[in-house]
Order: sequence, then C-alpha cells, then structure tokens
Amino acid sequence: MTSTFPTISISTERLVLRPLDEDDVPALAAMMNDEQVAAWTDIPQPFTEERARTWITEYAPTERAAGRGLDLAVTEFLTQRLVGLVQLTRTNWHVRATELSYIIAPWARGEGYASEAALATAQWLFTDQKFERIEVRTAAGNTASQQVAQKIGCISEGVLRNACIAHVRAEDGTWTDVRTDFIVWSLLPEDLDGTGGELAGTGDYPPFPDWN
Repeated sequence: MTSTFPTISISTERLVLRPLDEDDVPALAAMMNDEQVAAWTDIPQPFTEERARTWITEYAPTERAAGRGLDLAVTEFLTQRLVGLVQLTRTNWHVRATELSYIIAPWARGEGYASEAALATAQWLFTDQKFERIEVRTAAGNTASQQVAQKIGCISEGVLRNACIAHVRAEDGTWTDVRTDFIVWSLLPEDLDGTGGELAGTGDYPPFPDWN
C-alpha cells in the first residue's frame, strides 16, 4: 500500500509552511520566472500563471496522492506573503528517505528563509513521519544552496559527476543547457540530536541569497 504525506501546516518563528492554494498563483509564477531559478532548476521558462495553476491544482496533489512527495508553500507569518517553496521528491517509504529542495523568491533572499523552512521540514519528517534520511542535491556552482545545506547540518557525501543540467542565457536571450556535477548531502535524525533544532553555524556565513 502506498504511503502518502498528510496535509499539514508547519510553523516557525517567522514562517508558515502550508499546502499551495490557487491564491498563490501570481506569486508562484513570479518567483519561478526569476533568472536564478531558471539557471539552477528545470522549471519551464517562461513560467506562466497557467503553469502555476496547473502545478497547484494538478501536479502537487497528484505527487502527494501517489506518495512520491510533497510541495509546501513557504509564507511569512506576519504578512502571509509567499516567500518560497519547499519540495519533497523521490520519496522511498520502505527506507523512509526523501529528497528535499527549496526555492526562495528574489525579494526574500538573504533573510535565512530557506534554511529556516528546510530545518522545520526536516524536524517534522524525523519526528512526526519517522523518516531516517533526507537527501539534498546541489549543483556544483550553486554555492548559496550549498550554504543552506551546511547551515541545517547536512553532511556532504560526495559528487555525482555530470549528473546535473544547469542553464545559461545565450546572446539571443534563450537558455542553453550546461552539464555540471551534483554535490550530494544527507541529513539523518542523529545529525539534529543535541542541537535543539538550532541552525548549525549561525553567524559563520555572510548573508546569502537562499535558492536552489
């Protein structure tokens, strides 16, 4: 029997992580059209509001129902504004493992929202869902995403050579694929033991744009 993630809401000091809804369409479309999102993900470009609506009403519910993953809107607690997205994908319920990724809107970067949202999601997975492994994959050149992985306590396990396709803009404005490496990170329940759930290395890194 396929397991599925529940419909949940996770709160932190500054954020609320909740299911996407149709009110998020304009903000989701704007966030996904950002140059850095286009560079480091396979999100189709341009990302129209129609695509955003399909993601919210069809793709995300289907992935959750099939047990493959979960999409969570990351919103500011005070303003309820959409600041990003946390995704769980490639979920293996037998070994209790999943892959975590994060995207933060351009205007909200540099505030630590990605690490705060990712850590809250990890804590929920390890405690409520009894998961045993979270994996994060970052492109070799995506230093901001790597800093987020480090900040939440992930351990670098190695490199998947030539396993990632990034994108660069050509002179005519179109996007060109560029093959690069994936750095693989993991987070286990014991990696958070004794930390009280606090972010690792607080103060060790300068402000950076949180995006994956």
